[in-house]
Formats: sequence, structure tokens, C-alpha cells
Amino acid sequence: MKYLPELFAANARWAEEMTAADPQFFAELAALQTPAYLWIGCSDSRVPANQITGLQPGEVFVHRNVANVVVHTDLNCLSVMQFAIDVLKVQHIIVCGHYGCGGVKAALEEPALGLIDNWLRHIQDVRDRHTELLAALPDNDTRWRALCELNVIEQVRNVARTTLVGDAWKRGQSLMLHGWIYGLADGRLQDLQVSIQSSAELQKAFNLAIDNVRSRYVSQ
Repeated sequence: MKYLPELFAANARWAEEMTAADPQFFAELAALQTPAYLWIGCSDSRVPANQITGLQPGEVFVHRNVANVVVHTDLNCLSVMQFAIDVLKVQHIIVCGHYGCGGVKAALEEPALGLIDNWLRHIQDVRDRHTELLAALPDNDTRWRALCELNVIEQVRNVARTTLVGDAWKRGQSLMLHGWIYGLADGRLQDLQVSIQSSAELQKAFNLAIDNVRSRYVSQ
């Protein structure tokens, strides 16, 4: 290969290893896609959904963007969600952020970055809704860490408020939403305790998750 030969070589080794372990792996993978999970995560290259959850290709449907934001006018994200819910019939939607998120830090500190400033406005809205909580924290690193969590919780609420999820719940489809956060320093996932499976559960779960953030940080 003329360009990036090392990546093609690595791909060949991986394909050979997968075939050696299971000769039917690619034939079965090509024939059917039945993931139980939709992962809405950050574009950060250090947070690959399959690897950190131990899932194989075909087991998780993935949408990623800067800072794992769910916006009701983002047709890319909504199209992924519709396909996952209506066609793939996923049973779980996981919004996963991560500590050390550059998008969240930029939303917190507001450097002038250009076009992406418009996208980060959504995270700044999260910041502004929780001004009192964040102001009570002792330093910017702690505020950054807390805002990473708050952003995930707010995005789970945004997912729950889409017509796609609301309609699925109305027709009795089994669908649970979750908010997780990933630690770059230790490779561990943390459940932010905002899992819901009906519109009726949303506000109570949201309030509890926010209270959990407050108790983790403000009481320190």
C-alpha cells in the first residue's frame, strides 16, 4: 500500500487472528447485526466503546461526537438513534462521557476555538444550569471533573426527551437509558445512577443523579 501501510498490515494480522479463533466469525458478522446496545460517546480517541466494554464487533452500535452531546436538532445523532431503536431494537442506550474531556474543559474555560465554539455552547448551557453547584467547588480541576459528570446526566435527559425514545416507551418497547463516565487514568467505567426505562422515571432519576454529584464534590 502506498499510504499508511502499517495500518493495512495491522488489519491483515487482526483479520487472520479473528479467523484463526473462529473460522465463521466474518461470515456470521456479515450476515446479521443484532447489537443490544447503542453507545453515544465522545470522539476522543482514548475512549473506544468496544475495547473498554469488552464487546466484540457487532455487539454495540456507536455514535460519537465531541463531548458526547445529544442535541434535538442534530439529525446525525437522531438518525443513528432511530435506526438503533426502530430497526436494530437495541435494549439499552448508554451515554458515556469521560474525565479529562477537552470539550468539557473548553466549555468551562471558554477559549476562542472557532467553529466548535458553537457546539460547545450546549455544554456551556449545562454549566450555566449548575452554576451554584460548580461555584461551590474548590478549584477548576474539580469543576472540570464535576462538569464531565453533569454533562452526561444532562445528555441522558436529552435522549429521554426525544420523540424517538418517547414513542418507543409509549408502544411498550423495552428500552433503558444509562449515563456512564470513563476514567482515562484507570480504565474504569462508573455508573452515574441515572438509568431510566420510562418517561415517568425521568425527573426523579435526574434529580437523584444531580444530588449524587453534589454530594460527591460539595461535601468534600
